[in-house]
Amino acid sequence: MNYLEESLRLHGEWQGKIEVVSRVPVKSKDDLSLAYTPGVAQPCLAIQQDYDKSFTLTRRHNLVAVITDGTAVLGLGDIGPEAGMPVMEGKCALFKAFGDVDAFPLCIRSKDVDEIVRTIYLISGSFGGINLEDIAAPRCFEIERRLKELCDIPVFHDDQHGTAVVVGAALINALKVVKKDIGEARCVINGAGSAGIAIGKHLLNLGVKHLKMVDRFGILCEGEQMNPAQEEMARVTNPEKLSGKLVDAMKGADVFIGVSAPHIVSQDMVRSMAEGPIIFPMANPTPEIEPDEALAAGAAVVGTGRSDHPNQINNVMCFPGLFRGALDVRARDINEEMKQAASHALANLVSDEELKNDYILPLAFDKRIGPAVAAAVAKAARDSGVARL
Repeated sequence: MNYLEESLRLHGEWQGKIEVVSRVPVKSKDDLSLAYTPGVAQPCLAIQQDYDKSFTLTRRHNLVAVITDGTAVLGLGDIGPEAGMPVMEGKCALFKAFGDVDAFPLCIRSKDVDEIVRTIYLISGSFGGINLEDIAAPRCFEIERRLKELCDIPVFHDDQHGTAVVVGAALINALKVVKKDIGEARCVINGAGSAGIAIGKHLLNLGVKHLKMVDRFGILCEGEQMNPAQEEMARVTNPEKLSGKLVDAMKGADVFIGVSAPHIVSQDMVRSMAEGPIIFPMANPTPEIEPDEALAAGAAVVGTGRSDHPNQINNVMCFPGLFRGALDVRARDINEEMKQAASHALANLVSDEELKNDYILPLAFDKRIGPAVAAAVAKAARDSGVARL
């Protein structure tokens, strides 16, 4: 099947991937009086008296806003908010299918951080959570940080943290396959944008101690000119102060994680790594190195973002269950403890008996994923004090 041509045809046929469906009957005078005026005045007054009832008397408790400014849509770049709408609708469809979470797409016509933050904050009272999507770095870091300070509901940039959670799960299990300890593994992340930096932070929280990050200018090293997010990572990575390019960073490394550009890793670079290297080339649709080439060069475990290769590292394994768990306990935030819990829950779905080099993660359609991640996230929210239920 030509997915591009068929998808365009179907989008014309569907004319949108989501719709609003009423949960109440409006077929009689009594129905109208209960769902709307005059009866609706009573829940309005109840919410006025008790803010928390906005979660129990409306759909807010199960509603997430999926928001973009259209500046980093898939691999297409800055194509504008309206052009990003098909992706946002698709995300909403996945929220419902994999987590039974209602989600609504919102595309903002602005690239101004202040405007975007203010807009999202002003509408946040209508939702139980905010999922930021396809917002370019470094603006995305500031937007998320400020919204987390302002809002009393979870704010989550899936391109950053959803990716990080699934990569974390994949690494936990890949290290089991090659019998290496996470605290000893030497890891390299190529791509120091939103996803790469979030992956780096998450892996450090999971126990990685030896990490180098690389962007198109070379290995991040403290003291060099970088954006604030990269400067922060330079302070906590690359303790040897190694300089150079990706080829230098990969020598002797145990793990390569790519969120960067197609075909920039050679077989010789894989051969230069430690014995039994783990390779996660996740540039989409064309990875940093083709899986068969990486395996031929000695890779022990390979995972990509693609569904036509084993070990797909797919955000859909994270965000529906993660928001399901956060909404179920009415969490104020999605914190580091909740993200770590999600990674471990996802990794634990592959038993030691099942674990092998081409099966380190459950398949995306495994029905255990959403409930397992949700339960772990809900528990972590309660244990860390951000749950209201």
